[in-house]
Amino acid sequence: MEVKCIIFDCDGVLVDTEKIGNGILLEMASEHGFEMKIEDAYRDFNGRNLKECFQHIETAIDKKLPDNFESEYRERSFEAFKTQVKPMEGVVDFIEKLQIPYCVASSGPVEKIRLNLETAGLLDKFENKIFSAYQINSWKPDPGIFLFAAKEMGFKVKDCIVVEDSKAGVMAGIRGGFKVYGFVNDNNFDDLKNEGAIVFSSYDELEELLKF
Repeated sequence: MEVKCIIFDCDGVLVDTEKIGNGILLEMASEHGFEMKIEDAYRDFNGRNLKECFQHIETAIDKKLPDNFESEYRERSFEAFKTQVKPMEGVVDFIEKLQIPYCVASSGPVEKIRLNLETAGLLDKFENKIFSAYQINSWKPDPGIFLFAAKEMGFKVKDCIVVEDSKAGVMAGIRGGFKVYGFVNDNNFDDLKNEGAIVFSSYDELEELLKF
């Protein structure tokens, strides 16, 4: 296929936030009796709607989390993101070489996506090309956000590829009919490959796979 547009996920693909966000969530949840290894959080939580993550925690501890749990999590994570977020290694060079349109499509709210991109020095590269699941009330693994992004960018599914790092995100891309490239690490290789992603572990490797 000729790739005419690239749809990037944000966290763990463009910006290195997964350790920060999951770390804060597990720290807060542990105060209510929930225990999980960070590696398991990457697999179970990455790419998913926050409310689904909270429901997972509530089921495990068999009680409701406090009403202010979400607002406190967002406040604490936003403060951390403001100073700690960095671009994924190699992504800046990769984007600067691109000769085709690209965008970001994420499960997070627009303000979170913008904050993370700005802190990582990437916001100027994605102005007017940011799409959030909150705009359409559809979250991965539903393919809605990727279908929405492709349509808004003016391309058919067959002309786009999706770049993801989560199981839910790969599932969403595959269900939407996209060819999906999975950014793998020690925690997600099997999950992404088993869901049908073409796996890569660095942006140099992705560049070789796409033959740009």
